[in-house]
Amino acid sequence: MKRCFALAVLLCLAFPGLMLLAALEVDAPDVDSALESVDRELSRRDVYLEMRSSCIDSLNRLINELPRRDVRRLDLIMRLGDCYTGYLTDSAIVNYERGEALSSRLGEPDKALNFRLKRIAVLPVAGFGSMAVDMFESIPLDSLTGELRLVALESGRQMYSYQASFFMNYRDEYDRWLDKAIELQRQLVDELPAGSEKYLLNRGEYFFLTGKPSEAKAVLTDLLDSIPNNTNVAARASHIISSISKNRGDEDSHIYYLAKSAVADIQSATREMVSLQELGIALYDRQEIERAYECLSVALAYAVECNASMRMLQTSEALPVITAAHRDALSINRRRLYFAIGAMAVLLIVVVAVLIKLRKEMTHMKSLQQVLANANRVKEMYMSQFLNLCTIYMNKLNQFCKIAERKISTGHADDLYKMTKSGRFVEEQSQEFYDTFDRAFLHIYPTFVNDVNALLKPEEVIVLKDGEMLNTDLRILAFMRLGVEESIRIAQVLNYSVHTIYAYRNRLKNRAVDRENFEADIMKIGSLS
Repeated sequence: MKRCFALAVLLCLAFPGLMLLAALEVDAPDVDSALESVDRELSRRDVYLEMRSSCIDSLNRLINELPRRDVRRLDLIMRLGDCYTGYLTDSAIVNYERGEALSSRLGEPDKALNFRLKRIAVLPVAGFGSMAVDMFESIPLDSLTGELRLVALESGRQMYSYQASFFMNYRDEYDRWLDKAIELQRQLVDELPAGSEKYLLNRGEYFFLTGKPSEAKAVLTDLLDSIPNNTNVAARASHIISSISKNRGDEDSHIYYLAKSAVADIQSATREMVSLQELGIALYDRQEIERAYECLSVALAYAVECNASMRMLQTSEALPVITAAHRDALSINRRRLYFAIGAMAVLLIVVVAVLIKLRKEMTHMKSLQQVLANANRVKEMYMSQFLNLCTIYMNKLNQFCKIAERKISTGHADDLYKMTKSGRFVEEQSQEFYDTFDRAFLHIYPTFVNDVNALLKPEEVIVLKDGEMLNTDLRILAFMRLGVEESIRIAQVLNYSVHTIYAYRNRLKNRAVDRENFEADIMKIGSLS
């Protein structure tokens, strides 16, 4: 029974921790969103830098407006030095030194020491680590109390941490300096107000450095939930959590918190940072070349602009990665350029082919227009010939009526009968009709005779007599070509019997190369296609 009760208590205690662990899990969409935030903030980094620069200019104006020995200048110079810290290292050092000298002249020893401690904290960033160590170790730390002691512990911790980072590749030296930083941080945690931002940050970092990553992550996560995301404290806390995630092999969480740390540094216009460099290397390992190159190049530029020798040295170790990322980015861009050139070449070929086709179509259209124009002229000529033929027949009919009237009125009806019975009158009129029809038809189809002969067997071609334009065979085919296909109508026009027309058409088919399609081939003569 006691065992069951103990197990239940343990489960109850573990349940909130399990819930917290589930809430802290980071998945791929979270990472993508965090990286998009980095991209967005990098594009706006000049805005944040300008805001910090404006703050510096404002402080400088306020300082210059006060008398040189006015004690109020000390607080403004301290704020100015803090504003330069992480933004322009040598200017921060100069202003802390300036504040220390002014404090000494004004008889403010505590403020002078405060300026001195602030300067000690940033001297290693500019490459003056040994000087910073000598200055710090010459200060009687145990004699300090209150706020001044807290500043001393924080400055010493930061200075020793910077010193340790110079010896990353030398384990013994690294451990020696890091142990000094951890000891000062232990004292700092003991003396800071419990629950304050600095307390939670230093407590979480202390847990991390002393091998308690779970406790460190819990403390720092609570801290991040209670502070703005654009502060130096948020950047440090996120960076420590990213290191914990990296040690555990959680790549998504590692990149996510590195991105949050980088965003906080960018938004606070902090140039002296390491998160963006580490993020670039991690992204390069993930084959996100363009993002990696952007992060690494900005990190290097920031280190140079900040005059942070220590960060420049650390960033220089990433130069091979930057170079590789740059090379890979150029390779990707080169491939894109080749693809674009290839696509443009294909598009150009397509355009040229379309233009050639359009030119051919335009030429064909012009040819068709010319053919249609000729067809219109032929139609006009044909109508003119038709009207002329009708006029001739009307005149002939009138003449015949007058002759008949005269013959009948004079009593010579027998002469009229003989004239009509002989058929000579009809023959004369038919021959005149044939001549008019032949000229009109050959004007429309000038190659008709040759086209017909091309459809006949070589030994069966039509040979015209001298002076003939068309013969009976050709006239029958001509009427068929004009759409008069019924033998009865052809017989009426040509003044033949229907049987005679049938006989002519059968003989022509028998003379054709392709008997079955002969009449269909006749209909194709002179077509536009």
